[in-house]
Amino acid sequence: MRRGLRLILLLTTGLALSQSVLAETVYVYDTPDGSKLITDKPKSGGGYKLIKRYQSSFGSSSGQSLIARKSLYDPMIEKTASNYGVDTALVKAVVHAESSFNPAAVSHKGATGLMQLMPGTAQRYGVNNLTDPNQNVDGGVRYLRDLLQMFRNDTQLAVAAYNAGENAVIRHRGIPPYDETQNYVRKVLELHEKYLINN
Repeated sequence: MRRGLRLILLLTTGLALSQSVLAETVYVYDTPDGSKLITDKPKSGGGYKLIKRYQSSFGSSSGQSLIARKSLYDPMIEKTASNYGVDTALVKAVVHAESSFNPAAVSHKGATGLMQLMPGTAQRYGVNNLTDPNQNVDGGVRYLRDLLQMFRNDTQLAVAAYNAGENAVIRHRGIPPYDETQNYVRKVLELHEKYLINN
């Protein structure tokens, strides 16, 4: 009986801890230059005006949670994609496939944030805070833009390079024969079609 009670307590404690870790607060501010700032860190002074405080359990995979996250980041993603001349629907497809619009997502390989930037890629594009949605998407979109230019606007190759690295695509002269990358390209292209229709 004591062993059963101890197990229940451990499970309950573990659940509470996992929920507290997954809980995330996101702040949306009007900035002094009139743009919007989305961040996980509260700001004060400097002309920043809080518009919305959004809290959610990002560990949830429910459709409603995904829709809520997507609607929160859509304006910022659209603006960043437009700034760098990258197809907005493609950026949304990559974010969806990479993190399900979860800015706190971290892969087992260490890729982090909405666009799952690796530390080396983040450093290359001057991203100091991988979990900051604005910085992460800015770096990710610039990387995607550069891949599209490198592979002459071949979306499949650019997406494959985003997943496996440009050197792997160059070495294999096409989409690398990795199950993960081939499935990733298929998923992103399917999502791209959906976002083209729904944009």
